[in-house]
Amino acid sequence: MHHILTRHPISCFIFIIIWLLCFIDIPETPLSGVTLIDKWTHIAMYLVLCCTFWIEEIIMKKKIHIRRMLIWTCIIPIFMGGLIEILQAYCTGGRRSGEWLDFIADCVGVFLAQFIGILLAKCLSTLRRDE
Repeated sequence: MHHILTRHPISCFIFIIIWLLCFIDIPETPLSGVTLIDKWTHIAMYLVLCCTFWIEEIIMKKKIHIRRMLIWTCIIPIFMGGLIEILQAYCTGGRRSGEWLDFIADCVGVFLAQFIGILLAKCLSTLRRDE
């Protein structure tokens, strides 16, 4: 656990923020009227979380293990998104609702981040090899 906290402090911070945002009451804002704003927010949260993890890993290591990264930036965030939706549905007393579309939006953000992260890792690998 200490390894993750020291190598990925920003990702850990974003992880905590996502958990907090998913369980607090969200006030009405001018953006509340934007169609599917909550789905766009889910995509953005998970995209930022996973891209940040990729970037922190790329900065810290010379060689990126893609399979291990997919566990941390794909499997765990998808599991987290599903768990949050289940907890919202059954443990918030009706204040928040768990929605399949939110979970799908989480997955979209995660998969977009994989594409970006893998491209970044491959580009950086090529640059480092050329040096």
